[in-house]
Amino acid sequence: MSHDANCIFCKIIDGKIPSMKLLESDKSFAFVDIGPCSPGHSLIIPKYHAAKMHELPDDSLQDILPMAKKVAIATGASEYNILQNNGRLAHQVVDHVHFHVIPKPSQDKGLVVGWPSSNPPKEELQAVRTIISGKN
Repeated sequence: MSHDANCIFCKIIDGKIPSMKLLESDKSFAFVDIGPCSPGHSLIIPKYHAAKMHELPDDSLQDILPMAKKVAIATGASEYNILQNNGRLAHQVVDHVHFHVIPKPSQDKGLVVGWPSSNPPKEELQAVRTIISGKN
């Protein structure tokens, strides 16, 4: 299992830094975020250390979303966001994969998102599809 002795999340998993643990499995660990956007904001992290999601082995992802579901239900929030960032431009601060469960109790509490959508021509969308899927 990958591990980084200097990583704050690896230290939390190892019990070297205290956390408010919510759930734990063989492969994942959930705890309360200490800088929450709203009450109930929590993190789910794999025990395998990787900076970005695509660097994780598939089996390290297998119970993260079921754990996020349990946390979301336990918060009692009827509306919430599941957020996962990869890289600085994508707003990742800690270089260990982590999923946020963020209750959205009101318009001004919880995650605030801007969504700069566009309306590209169908040919441009088809070109993107070809690149991603490898299909013509």
